[in-house]
Amino acid sequence: MTLSLLLLIGSGAALYVTVRVARRYYRKWNYAKLRSQPLSPDALDMLEKHVSLYRRMPVELQMELQGYINIFMDEKAFIGCNDFEVTDEVRLVIAANACILLLGRDAEGFRGFKTVLVYPDSYVATMVSYEGGLETISHSARAGESWFRGPVVLSWGDALRGSLNPKDGHNVVLHEFAHKLDEENNVVDGLPILREAHHYQEWAEVLTREFEELRNRVERRKNKVIDDYGASAPEEFFAVATESFFERGQRMRKYLPDLYAQFQQFYGVDPANWR
Repeated sequence: MTLSLLLLIGSGAALYVTVRVARRYYRKWNYAKLRSQPLSPDALDMLEKHVSLYRRMPVELQMELQGYINIFMDEKAFIGCNDFEVTDEVRLVIAANACILLLGRDAEGFRGFKTVLVYPDSYVATMVSYEGGLETISHSARAGESWFRGPVVLSWGDALRGSLNPKDGHNVVLHEFAHKLDEENNVVDGLPILREAHHYQEWAEVLTREFEELRNRVERRKNKVIDDYGASAPEEFFAVATESFFERGQRMRKYLPDLYAQFQQFYGVDPANWR
């Protein structure tokens, strides 16, 4: 290999490293700028009207949420499906509910995907399964879904209804973006990346026990705090329990105190004490 070729390769590698470093510093600078900017009066009015959890949280968390909303709307592309028009209100309400999961975690937003697909209301998804060489096609109505390393899909009608009602334990945006937190360790199994290494053993013990107890309560038809759908799989238990943690915090803390404590430690907030 000639000296000139070696110099060319070396300069190219140096340029690649320089560009990566520059991008990293720009991203940090942009994050800091966006997190420090308050939302416009019109946007704040929309939050007050349409995001019930925003009205309940302390002022300092409201300010933190505004910064995360800025980052989310700067990074994510919203695409309307079935001729649905994505308005500023749609973007703001979805971003606000999603970013509630980032409060108290000092996160840099939701990484690994760029797109949010929005249908006007519940939509029909097609599923294909194979067994013994036989292909089966089925259809199901959905309010939302999260594709691994892909977009989040939401029904605007369901997203808005969940955002307006703060106590029913149903918030499709919280649910689907909880799946996005779950997949950050490259597998969706109900075990997200925790704050400290020593948290994993207690998390596994508590959530395994609570998952089995939920399944027992569902079978006995005596379930109250967490939606029955959480009994279908560990990853759904994590997402559904996240909905209840934020929307039914007082009930979870009263009836499922160990589970509440694990989620409080993970999310870094205490919604049971929000007004």
